[in-house]
Amino acid sequence: MLKQNLQQKLLQKLSPQQIQFIKLLQVPTVSLDTRIKEELEENPALEDLSLTNLNEPEEQYPDRDPDEDTYNSDEESGEYDEFNIDEYLQEDNVNDYGSRYDQNGDDEEDRKEIPIAIQNSFFENLQAQLDLLPLSDHDFRIGQQIIGSLDDDGYLRRPITSLTDDLAFSQNVMAEDEEVEEMLKVIQTFDPPGVGARTLQECLLLQLRRKDQSDPIIKKATLVVENYLEEFTRKHYDKLERSLNMNSEELRAVIGEILKLNPKPGDASSVTTKQLQVIPDFHITNNDGRLILTLNAKNAPELRVSRSYQEMFEHYDKASQKDKKMKEAVQFVKQKLDSAKWFIDAIKQRQQTLLKTMNAIMQYQYDFFLTGDERNLRPMILKDIADRIGMDISTVSRVANSKYVQTEHGTFLLKSFFSEAIQTESGEEVSNKEVKKILEECIGGEDKRHPLADEKLTEILKERGYNIARRTVAKYREQMNIPVARLRREV
Repeated sequence: MLKQNLQQKLLQKLSPQQIQFIKLLQVPTVSLDTRIKEELEENPALEDLSLTNLNEPEEQYPDRDPDEDTYNSDEESGEYDEFNIDEYLQEDNVNDYGSRYDQNGDDEEDRKEIPIAIQNSFFENLQAQLDLLPLSDHDFRIGQQIIGSLDDDGYLRRPITSLTDDLAFSQNVMAEDEEVEEMLKVIQTFDPPGVGARTLQECLLLQLRRKDQSDPIIKKATLVVENYLEEFTRKHYDKLERSLNMNSEELRAVIGEILKLNPKPGDASSVTTKQLQVIPDFHITNNDGRLILTLNAKNAPELRVSRSYQEMFEHYDKASQKDKKMKEAVQFVKQKLDSAKWFIDAIKQRQQTLLKTMNAIMQYQYDFFLTGDERNLRPMILKDIADRIGMDISTVSRVANSKYVQTEHGTFLLKSFFSEAIQTESGEEVSNKEVKKILEECIGGEDKRHPLADEKLTEILKERGYNIARRTVAKYREQMNIPVARLRREV
């Protein structure tokens, strides 16, 4: 039986311009250049002036001061007037959105590409060692399959039977599990030591067995890894001393020998070209006690709408006779021009939003940026900044989660300036970062033979006027990646 119902729903839909702005807002400076290049490739109506005017002298674009920017609320809402070709017409030498931005004094030296040393990968090194062995074609292909099945850490985490099946189905090589096992033992003799292990214990043992077994410390280290690895990882040192009849000095030497081993042998030979490169989005300088904020526009080239597309649109628009193909051409060109203008406007809005948000954060944490002392950080949540700049909390979150600011005290992720408030005995509200700093100092100065438990750390904080619970202390310790007292103990 069919029924008809009348329902009323309240829906909020974002315009294409708003979606484009949101996506651009969360892109960090280091990735913005790539995003702009993608747009240039997709939209022929968009041009990069730095590419079209290669013969002209390069201009410098000073950083934009927050006070100079005006924020257009119509742009934020995505409301635009009807298409007007005059909006697109610009002089060749006019910078569309970056004319007041600086590259922060970057000279030719800074812009040179960093050379990368050519080096074999971890898997290439293993393959080169396999090539040197006098193996039959059958064993060689088994060895290749094993090397190709290792993970980036150098471990073989797949069962032998799976490798045997892969050899049969993908390479038509019929092998027994025992043959694969024997070939694995051969690969486990390769460099770096520990490669081809199936567990952490096997990895450490492979490395220890290559050392001088006549050395009593190496012998006892091998016994610890072979029979007491769990006790070692849990730092139950008293049990190790009793079980292996060692004194504290011998135990210290054994622990030192084990800690020299590499738990991830694959990392030793990997090419380290994918290093995290942090390019600050903002710069804060201290000019005799006055903070000056500038925006890094290094990855923001000058963009404009293509003049050839403008002329093409004018030609089509003025045509006396318009057939179906002509109308489709006009619609296509108009769409590309609209898209180019929207992208340029989104870039402008992104930069204005970044400056507005960062300026509010700088004013809120002014004392910290002057001194660099974490104890001067005020409690601050996303809502505090959102209320100051009249934007949504989600907008502030997108800015804070992926943007960095460079100061004379270091480079910081904006997210690190946000913290919860803690009330002292005197009733004053302080940032939880101040408490974390005290915890870090207490743990850093503790006796490692008798590390401070969370209960003791709670007592120390209470003595200093911070009345917080033990579970809160444990939460802060975990956030700082500091293990419990038992795991911080040293012999």
